[in-house]
Amino acid sequence: MAKILAFAGSNSSTSINFKLIKTVSADIQDHPLQLLNMVNYPFPMYSEDYEREHGYSNSLIELRDDIESAAGLLIAVNEHNGLPSAYFKNLIDWLSRVDRKLLTGKQVYLLATSPGKGGGSSALRSGQALLERLGAEVVVSFSLPSFRDNFDGAKGITNASLKEEQAEKLQIFLSKL
Repeated sequence: MAKILAFAGSNSSTSINFKLIKTVSADIQDHPLQLLNMVNYPFPMYSEDYEREHGYSNSLIELRDDIESAAGLLIAVNEHNGLPSAYFKNLIDWLSRVDRKLLTGKQVYLLATSPGKGGGSSALRSGQALLERLGAEVVVSFSLPSFRDNFDGAKGITNASLKEEQAEKLQIFLSKL
């Protein structure tokens, strides 16, 4: 079976997007899954000067290798002021420097959530454009609005129609691997 790599584009220890990705990835049964908590992947802000002076960190190379070995990516992009977080953009900037074609041919299920009614949908659209620019194929996307109203740590997604929608999208993603 095809390997799936799952992570949230957040380096927050209390990331609601990591909680969502952890819950969604728990429903994957027939594929090897690697779940990364990006809190463990600190990266300096990208700059050409820093890259020239320090090169690439071991963490970045390990992440690149994990992405290369996966057929599919499950990514939850977090939203700060209507856009993907600086951490997520910085992560993509670093990965694109290591291998500009790293995401080519990768199947992606892109998710987002936020405390608000928009559910991170602005970040979802921007994140999709960014990933597709680097060659990823975003197969499906899912936005979970009003995280605190529609998610429980023990139960996962509590809104029945949103839970069903997410499960259907997960199956579509898995069928592409």
